[in-house]
Amino acid sequence: MAVALAVPALGAPANRGAAVILVVGAAGEDDFGANFARQADLWQRACAQGQCRCITLGLAPSPRSSDYDRLKETLAAQPKEGLEALWLVLIGHGTFDGKEAKFNLRGPDVSAAELAVWLRPFRRPLAVIDTASCSAPFLNLLSATNRVIITATRSGHEQNYARFGQYLAESLTDPAADLDKDGQVSLLEAFLTASHHAAEFYKLQGRLLTEHALLDDNGDGLGTPADWFRGLRAVKKPKDNAGLDGLVAQRFCLVPSESERKLTPEQRARRDTLERAVLLHREKKGQMNEQDYYRQLEQLLLPLARFYQDKE
Repeated sequence: MAVALAVPALGAPANRGAAVILVVGAAGEDDFGANFARQADLWQRACAQGQCRCITLGLAPSPRSSDYDRLKETLAAQPKEGLEALWLVLIGHGTFDGKEAKFNLRGPDVSAAELAVWLRPFRRPLAVIDTASCSAPFLNLLSATNRVIITATRSGHEQNYARFGQYLAESLTDPAADLDKDGQVSLLEAFLTASHHAAEFYKLQGRLLTEHALLDDNGDGLGTPADWFRGLRAVKKPKDNAGLDGLVAQRFCLVPSESERKLTPEQRARRDTLERAVLLHREKKGQMNEQDYYRQLEQLLLPLARFYQDKE
């Protein structure tokens, strides 16, 4: 039985409960500082366009409390439940000593293990984007259900300055990054676009590629590189046949389209659940009896069709 939900007026805020926490780390050098500030500005502009709350740490003159304490306090103050997403974006440098990865802040740095503890209470949709060098261990420790984790590197040993973050910030509102042409750029599309631009930079410069961004949103902590995707679907899987990444990230969007703005958070959650079930079922096509496959597919498609019919 279809559930009819009220649709808000066109002028309603697009991301009423969504929030983005931008953390700009220690620059080290003026050139890096200027670049980090530009990245933060692009994120802030996207947040304004998407009508979601943006909290920026690390750009204002150092307060009495450290950025480490401010980050911990800011996360503690955020709602832990709900349907709207919380985005945590780390812009800066990282380090890895072979055992522990850290993100460099003004003052004490924050480790992946510490951040994992701070984020443990969250049950709302969560995206953590670490654009720093040496960031891969953050993916391993932060991965969980209902989360998207993106890192600029596939290993803690990729220690050179990462350009992925700049390209990701630029992709957020770039129409060319809208790969499925639905009028908005999802986090998955931004990840794929930024990864492509980063690889092109090294190729054109004739330099060895020293950063390989990863995306994890199935909770297995493994991550998937951009070159495993064809379009918006991952076509390669890890050797242990883990689930596909990308299905959750495709639903994270900072600047929603006009049609997306009309949906309530409850409607979006319902739609996303139905569509994800269809996509997961399609992965079983070669593993099932054909008649059973199509019978079950029909059972999944009917509620989705009713949802869109009720929305009209």
